[in-house]
Amino acid sequence: MPTVLRIGPFRVVVYPNDHRPAHVHVIGNGWEAVFNLNCPDGVPELRENFGFSQPELTQLQQELKANQGKLCEEWRKIHGQP
Repeated sequence: MPTVLRIGPFRVVVYPNDHRPAHVHVIGNGWEAVFNLNCPDGVPELRENFGFSQPELTQLQQELKANQGKLCEEWRKIHGQP
């Protein structure tokens, strides 16, 4: 599972054998959240949350949006077009 970005102590990963739509898993401290990327120009959107607080999710979403171009490109490298 390639780590495509780090946000503080959290890893943002794309699973090679995962499904569409384009999305990332944010993992750390025993927690996980899944965000749909909505490539290329949409806002990353929370799909699932297992343990993160609302303020943490807000911060993660902002960081994902700031890096969305890179994340969409990483998804394309691994899976082809989103």
